[in-house]
Amino acid sequence: MCALRLIVANKNYSSWSFRPWIALKVKGIEFEEVFSQFNEETGHKHFGEFSPTKKVPVLQDDEISVWESLAILEYLAEKFPEANLWPKDIKDRALARCIAHEMHGGFMSLRSECPMNMRRAEEAISVSDGVYKDVKRIIDIWRDCLEVSGGPFLFGAFSNADAMFAPVVNRIAKYKLSDDPIVVRYSFVMTNLPAWQEWETAGKAEPWIVEEDEA
Repeated sequence: MCALRLIVANKNYSSWSFRPWIALKVKGIEFEEVFSQFNEETGHKHFGEFSPTKKVPVLQDDEISVWESLAILEYLAEKFPEANLWPKDIKDRALARCIAHEMHGGFMSLRSECPMNMRRAEEAISVSDGVYKDVKRIIDIWRDCLEVSGGPFLFGAFSNADAMFAPVVNRIAKYKLSDDPIVVRYSFVMTNLPAWQEWETAGKAEPWIVEEDEA
């Protein structure tokens, strides 16, 4: 039995679950996936059985429990240094952490108005200026990183920074927020990952519909 267990929720909607899941998959780290369905009627009360915040994802490693996406990615980077979940170069590593944390704590307009939804047809909606401001900043980040690294991922090889921005690729596409060449280039690389396609296929196959919320 695998020691690592990652508890995730609905793959159609759960952007925070997607982040550590895709990192584990891309890096080939063995883990047991545990699904816990969203239940809006109870406020996801059952999540309290494994999470002090009543949120997903949660990583369990024997007696250790890590319940926040970026903390999970940091834990994995420490436990599996050979996976190079952060760039090797200290300057690149610092930048990767900066943009990962910026994603974690920012872009609130995009997150609240354009939730991740794997099943959604690509269709533009009316969004605030704040969404376009968020998207512009994201494109600037991607452009700056890709121009320096040469790609295909933000720091050359796939890293935690790419995992943090994975749900954004879905959001920009589904709400038709930008056709900038950088978005097209980076989105093509991300969505052609076998791990991305596995998650997307599972999300689209889910029968449940829940109230969309920022994540």
